[in-house]
Amino acid sequence: MERPKLGIAAMEKWKMHDNLWVRRGAIIHQLRYGADTNKAWLFECCKVRAHESDFFIQKAIGWSLREYAKTNPKAVKKFVKDNQKELSRLSAREAIKRL
Repeated sequence: MERPKLGIAAMEKWKMHDNLWVRRGAIIHQLRYGADTNKAWLFECCKVRAHESDFFIQKAIGWSLREYAKTNPKAVKKFVKDNQKELSRLSAREAIKRL
């Protein structure tokens, strides 16, 4: 599977963007990467955006983590457990939905 040309440098800008849909794009940009997911960046991005109360951001965090859990369930379980105070209930629930 060919990866998009936009990399982490672009996503760093996107995750801090004023527009919520752009921030959401940064969160979900690795959805189908599987084993090629940059785990450190995914987790860091989720932590940076975890404070947001917007439903679509919370859902995107959970969705991204749930997809990565198909590849690395232990890492996602640990991330959710270690960050349960920061993550919304929606994000945490979505992340571990199928574990």
